[in-house]
Amino acid sequence: MSAAPQLVVHRDKELMAQAAAARLITKIVDAQATRGSASVVLTGGRNGNGLLAALAAAPARDAVDWGRLDLWWGDERFLPEGDPERNYTQAREALLDSVPLDPDRVHPMPAADGPYEADAAAEVYAARLAAAAGPEDHGEVPTFDVLMLGVGPDTHVASLFPELPAVRETERTVVGVHGAPKPPPTRITLTLPAIRAAREVWLLAAGEDKAKAAAIALSGAGEIQAPAAGAYGRSRTLWLLDAAAASQLPPELYPPAIA
Repeated sequence: MSAAPQLVVHRDKELMAQAAAARLITKIVDAQATRGSASVVLTGGRNGNGLLAALAAAPARDAVDWGRLDLWWGDERFLPEGDPERNYTQAREALLDSVPLDPDRVHPMPAADGPYEADAAAEVYAARLAAAAGPEDHGEVPTFDVLMLGVGPDTHVASLFPELPAVRETERTVVGVHGAPKPPPTRITLTLPAIRAAREVWLLAAGEDKAKAAAIALSGAGEIQAPAAGAYGRSRTLWLLDAAAASQLPPELYPPAIA
């Protein structure tokens, strides 16, 4: 397991999104300077899309060489291409359509109106990840520079929900999810082994509805009951919160420093 998670607590969700976007720009630029390219895993939901929108509005976004950036997704709602509820659709609206990405380096998960059902689509995505992994990587996925995850009120991350089979997966890197407790019930998700291949894992939580989940995940809960507790990076695990989401954290473990 990586070192203990680091916490950064911001005053409100807007400031959190702006600061996280600036942090991500810096991380991408540094990776591109070091290795020639960067690899990022995006997350959907309120906080993930808020970060992408803040990145789109950031003056420093032009520091990124968008053509040398690989984008992957941590999970996807198994819906038809272009559905407004798909994470990929929302990411395009928030950021992707406004920056000069290389289409061959943008890797959305398969849609429900394609040739695959969810489990087969998960296998296809796993094969794409494996093909992108090099000899320097750890296993069947690339070593992502940053993998972002929104934390749900039930402590779910990606589409890894408490107690469901996907969170127990130890071998496969991508699986189909059936019977998810929030709609839509059918999804595709990276597993914890794939998530842990990232250099850095960033967990995003803003709002009072995330406070209990953050407290549970950061207080030593097991990953089967609290999937967010099992999400960590190879070199760094960073929790980015607003003051509301941090309001129930045990102060003796994580004294919040409001940024």
